[in-house]
Amino acid sequence: MLDGSSKIKLTGLTACAVLAALAALLLLGLLSPGAARPQTTTSAEALPSTSSIAEGPGGRTALTRWTLRRDPADRGLRLGWQRGGFAGASASVPDVVQPYPYSGAAAQANYEGSVAWYRTTFRAAAAGMYALTFESANFTAEVWIDGHAIGSHMGSYLPFELRHELTTGTHTLVVRVDWRDPGADSKLGFHRTWFNWGGLDGEVNVRAIGPSELSNPTIRTTLVPGASTAIVKIGIEVRNDGASGRAIVPEGSLVSGAQTIALHFPEQHLAHDQTTTVGTSVSVPEPALWSPASPSLYQLTLAVGHESSYSARVGLRQITWHGGRVYLNGQRLLLHGASIQEDALGHGDALTPGDENTIVAELHAIGANAVRTQHPLYPSLLERLDAAGILVWQGIGPVEGAGNWYSSTPSLLAAAERQARTAAITDELHPSIIAWNLVDEVAENGRDGAEVSYVQSLTGWLHAHDPTRLVAVDVWGDHPPTHPGALYHEVDAIAETDYSGWYDNPHNSPTAVSVEISRRLQAMGRTFAGKVLAISEFGAESNELNPNGSPGSYSFQASLLARHIRAYQYSPGLSGMFVYLLRDYPLTPTFQGGSIHGVLPSLRLIEGINQKGLFTYAGQPKSAAGVVARLYKALPQG
Repeated sequence: MLDGSSKIKLTGLTACAVLAALAALLLLGLLSPGAARPQTTTSAEALPSTSSIAEGPGGRTALTRWTLRRDPADRGLRLGWQRGGFAGASASVPDVVQPYPYSGAAAQANYEGSVAWYRTTFRAAAAGMYALTFESANFTAEVWIDGHAIGSHMGSYLPFELRHELTTGTHTLVVRVDWRDPGADSKLGFHRTWFNWGGLDGEVNVRAIGPSELSNPTIRTTLVPGASTAIVKIGIEVRNDGASGRAIVPEGSLVSGAQTIALHFPEQHLAHDQTTTVGTSVSVPEPALWSPASPSLYQLTLAVGHESSYSARVGLRQITWHGGRVYLNGQRLLLHGASIQEDALGHGDALTPGDENTIVAELHAIGANAVRTQHPLYPSLLERLDAAGILVWQGIGPVEGAGNWYSSTPSLLAAAERQARTAAITDELHPSIIAWNLVDEVAENGRDGAEVSYVQSLTGWLHAHDPTRLVAVDVWGDHPPTHPGALYHEVDAIAETDYSGWYDNPHNSPTAVSVEISRRLQAMGRTFAGKVLAISEFGAESNELNPNGSPGSYSFQASLLARHIRAYQYSPGLSGMFVYLLRDYPLTPTFQGGSIHGVLPSLRLIEGINQKGLFTYAGQPKSAAGVVARLYKALPQG
């Protein structure tokens, strides 16, 4: 659900030094937004940016240094803190207010959430309109500039943008973040299956709005059969922020090594405040195609003269599917990897570059060519996955508990659709994303008509807006449909959980577990014939508290995962498998393995931690990590 003047997140790259001074003068508003604009030129240079995220518009300044004041009694509004007159501790954004404690009795109050205030200053070089972009805030964020409320936003892992007219000089930015009562947040369509970390957990940046804007680019690659050529179609939204109508001519380039492909867009005649979408198509000979085996990237730069720009690192690749199989650049894919949570010890979900590098390193260590997520990943992590050649099965809709669906009122249903569309539009340039997953662990044919309507509506929109990727749903493997209903008719891919040997019959012999895995694969193939099929989750909790060889031990987990992987790799109808999960992470402080204690009453688990990871929360590899690596590295990498 988006409140205030919300918009898709925007980011960017650094320009050539020779143009930096001119670009800064134009972008920071030394040409008054209300003045007549000069005719644009056709060069395509990125404007200066200090963001750590490569993709986005030029001219952004990342706001990293803040003052943080906790407000557990929620007194700040009454005391006038929105005007910025509060003391506090130094904080570096992205930030989680309180990453400890996360386990045990003392963690419950931390999980239930609190209120905190962030304050920083920035300088406007000239009077004009400025945009503030927030990558994420959990859960409700209210924003003031110089004591004036400029907007609010609700929902984590969703970017939003607010705009405000500023005078020349220094300005005070204040953000109040409220993440109390995660149970109530669930009823608003924001259920969490991980710890309720609170704060400004994504990058915040500011930029001046110049005479034009470029936003929401798209890219589609089609390989020419029998020729070493790619046809690349690129689209971009163009807005005229000038005082009067005028002609605007975007230009651009795709660059990889010594290869430069010029991009020429048709001239657009736009009135004041008018926005349009413009596209172009180019032929790229001998393209450096993106794949897990060779994750080649091109530098995409789009610009309107020296007044606005947009940059990104993109990959040229073609995803197709038919007959239940998925292909990348014409070669069949077998996805093998793990699910991840964006969570690091001591940082919560406010990941540092080092935390993101560690996630990529752990995926490489287990031989993964793919990763599954339950919510949209931060752009900086997606950029690292692009560069590493790791495909992403990305969740973009509300995250629900198994078999649940909370967004059943008209307003919540509309909010769920906006959430998924925002994520898809924001992230669609990333070559690593292979599938948009709409729901997590749907039971049978859906909880109610609202869930069915949501899937059908989003599937139709995604097929029209982004036909280059799979549209998927994840099914609760213990409660699949026997006859698929309308929810599944138009989706391209189905992923099911399979906890055979863990939640389901952990005392069974290895042979009996293998038989059960095979039975479920056959049933899934019959029910969803013709769909691309994957196993979304399989695994078992493990730690040092349980006797070697018994359920809950490291050796039991390693043996069970090996049994699943061997069954999946020889299943001709299966296109993917994802261990649950890469690394242990904090859940609710009272979590003790879920329903597993009903079948394993003597199992010993660490309260509050999901311990199905191949690595501990502190990053130590379990024995299963080596077993999975050996099996995965023997599979085709794509």
